[in-house]
Amino acid sequence: MITLYEHPLSPYAQKVKIALREKGLTFELAMPGGLGAGGAAGQFVDANPRAEVPALIDDETAVFDSTIILEYIEDNWPSPALLPHGAGERARVRMIEEVMDTHFEAVNWAMGEINWFRRAEGDLAEQLKARAAEQTQGFYAWLEKQLGSRDWFNGAEFGWGDLCVAPFVGTAIGVGHRPAEGSPLADWCARAFARPSVAQTIAESRAFDGALTDVASLVRQGLFKREYRDHRLEWMIKAGGVDVVLKGLEAGNIRFSPDFG
Repeated sequence: MITLYEHPLSPYAQKVKIALREKGLTFELAMPGGLGAGGAAGQFVDANPRAEVPALIDDETAVFDSTIILEYIEDNWPSPALLPHGAGERARVRMIEEVMDTHFEAVNWAMGEINWFRRAEGDLAEQLKARAAEQTQGFYAWLEKQLGSRDWFNGAEFGWGDLCVAPFVGTAIGVGHRPAEGSPLADWCARAFARPSVAQTIAESRAFDGALTDVASLVRQGLFKREYRDHRLEWMIKAGGVDVVLKGLEAGNIRFSPDFG
């Protein structure tokens, strides 16, 4: 039995769920009681000392990090293939994944800091939101270049390149950053979000939207730590949001590095 520790709002966990569903694999979902070393324990922390989702348990094998999990899934269940054929094409979709994971995600994360945790208000909040909107449209232009004349980022068929884009673009749309109507990226969104594996995953995320107040409560209780990875910290500082980071530090509910001790 495959167990996936996840959070419905995590785009990294969403990537993995889409991949598992595309493979037609049976799995069960588990949501840990604490995240980011905020009271997490048991099998989840054994699987991932960072106490971050996703973490996958497959019998005696435990894997963390969404990209490594995707590689494990592809190695263990190669059919249907999610990676395209050829070294060049595989490198291309992996580079798309890298951009989404470590650049695009930082913008969405910043909007969470502002919209959900209210760590910036007034002029600073508006400044950061404007910068986020501008950068998101820049990423959309870049994505359209990667898409080119293809139907899918992966090529002729839906695959790795697409499941690594869908969760992040879906999150951006949720905060009001939509691709231009009638654009190639908007058309891709229509195709991708209609796909059963993506539709089910996005539906799970939207159904959990009402639990954001619970997340804030978990933060206050110390059961959830906001994880400032380097790419998130870099974006916030470059965009002028140093005070946002400092507020999180003062509240004692963000951290910067894993605790393996």
